[in-house]
Amino acid sequence: MKAVITGATKGIGRAISLKLAQNGYDLILVARGEGDLKTLKDELTPYGNVVFTHSADFSVKEEVYAFLNSANINFNGVTVLVNNVGIFLPGSLLDEADETFEKQQHLNLNASYYTSKFFGKKMRSARQGHIFNICSVASKAPVKNGGSYSVTKAAMLSLNHVLRQELAPHNVKVTAFLPGSTKTSSWEGTTIPDEKFVQPEDIAETLFTILNLSKGVNVDEVLITPLDF
Repeated sequence: MKAVITGATKGIGRAISLKLAQNGYDLILVARGEGDLKTLKDELTPYGNVVFTHSADFSVKEEVYAFLNSANINFNGVTVLVNNVGIFLPGSLLDEADETFEKQQHLNLNASYYTSKFFGKKMRSARQGHIFNICSVASKAPVKNGGSYSVTKAAMLSLNHVLRQELAPHNVKVTAFLPGSTKTSSWEGTTIPDEKFVQPEDIAETLFTILNLSKGVNVDEVLITPLDF
């Protein structure tokens, strides 16, 4: 069992990395910060898994493809891809700089497009695998003060649907997560109590449960929100 997790060192990505490592998965972890990757790798060492780390800025296409080229040489048999990398830049779509939209598009959509094509083709040939796309409640309805973020997350959900349609005949599963307010670094400094948030571990637990469902079932979407935010 081998999983690729993007945006692996914080929040949702970190929780998923820990959960899969605890359950026997070898991991390929991608994030921007080399120091954070080393810290996470050290934390996962006691589980005895093979853990490979790759530092890349996934807002830069060339760095995404540098990772994919490395994966093509060094890794075979990836069965799980978690497209988690992303960014939230608050603001009004009408008033923001173009670069605000472009950066979110590169991280929230383009990076998942490139990685899903690469690993999706391999899963299609192997006739097995599961792709998870960490979308957002903003994929279904715009969030206040999150104009461009909502646009890019809606596009990511559409990407998820297309992938599922194309890969289902080849026995490859595709699932979208649509979390509401989740206690990640995006909420750093907030005075809202932790218990008001979805926890990253909730998403990791749910993802692992989905991985262990029967062969013939696909969970299309998971909407997970705070009880009383």
